[in-house]
Amino acid sequence: MPFAFRLLATDPAGARLGRMETDHGAVETPAFMPVGTQATVKTLSSADLLDIGADIVLANTYHLYLRPGEKLVAGMGGIHRFMAWPRPVLTDSGGYQILSLADLRRLSDDGVEFRSHLDGSTHELTPEKAVAVQLDIGSDVMMVLDECTSWPCGRDEAERAVARTTRWARRSLGVCGPRVVRDGYERVLFGIVQGSVYHDLRERSAAELVSCDFPGYAIGGLSVGEPKDETFAVLSRTAPLLPSEKPRYLMGVGLPEDIVEGVARGIDLFDCVLPTRNARNGAVFTSAGKLVVRNAAYARDERPLDPACGCMVCRTYSRAYLRHLFNAGEMLGPRLATHHSVHFYLHLVSEMRQAIREGRFAEWRKAFYESYRMNDSDVAQ
Repeated sequence: MPFAFRLLATDPAGARLGRMETDHGAVETPAFMPVGTQATVKTLSSADLLDIGADIVLANTYHLYLRPGEKLVAGMGGIHRFMAWPRPVLTDSGGYQILSLADLRRLSDDGVEFRSHLDGSTHELTPEKAVAVQLDIGSDVMMVLDECTSWPCGRDEAERAVARTTRWARRSLGVCGPRVVRDGYERVLFGIVQGSVYHDLRERSAAELVSCDFPGYAIGGLSVGEPKDETFAVLSRTAPLLPSEKPRYLMGVGLPEDIVEGVARGIDLFDCVLPTRNARNGAVFTSAGKLVVRNAAYARDERPLDPACGCMVCRTYSRAYLRHLFNAGEMLGPRLATHHSVHFYLHLVSEMRQAIREGRFAEWRKAFYESYRMNDSDVAQ
């Protein structure tokens, strides 16, 4: 089925219910994409992800380009076959990773020259090459190469980044257009809105990219250190500037409360490493907030991680057992914790979809905050 997005409902509060169709299946939105940076969601198999209910995963162009190489992935039948994942894949272009390698790269209008964090070898990534690499990887949704700014960001720097991001987006379209069929299925290219916290620059970036008629749009350059109220202000102003009939993707913003607020502002797609990264270190997300299961308070705690959760981990294991696994250095600990946290995120967006469908998102949002603590303190209820 060719790529398509259908807006099914809009709650009076502004949240959207949608369905994104791809040749590898449909994605119900709002959706959370578990991050499989190197063609794996760390500690989980593709079968695990299917069991948990993931519709789509994210992989990263920068990391797969360096290892094992996009040509190897292509030779193995593309990323779906390579990682035994039958559902849609979105690939980030690597712009954020290049931002994080400020000491290892040189940026110009042509693209970016960088040294590999693995072996120090020198590489050049242009907008055209970023698309070509993603075509070899074989993702369903590809992202243009953008210039992602850090925080704080001066206006002049943000304005240069917007101009460069637009030029790069137009160059990206020159490779294959906004849509292309390869190896029997369609791939599409999304644009990325930049502009830091400057609303007029966000408006300019959105207008320039919308004129390119991409099949979908992302909002990038947030959650890079700016105050949370600035993040939400940018979202409130930027999301309505994007076509309502196309998916809106908020890149790399992913605390549970951030996702709730993003949905409230009309965002459809989310990704973040937080649920998996935190879980590997013994901190999981629950309906009451974050729980650090390594803490001594849980040494004899027979309760599940989250009594309100129906995942396999919460149906089977106690907090005491999870704590023991982490303290003993057993690999099963991070695996079970990751399983739970990914399930929690997917269940969170599923609940929001149902609330939007029934026109009660505002009430659901209020109830969420009545039970959920938005901080890093342990949950000892």
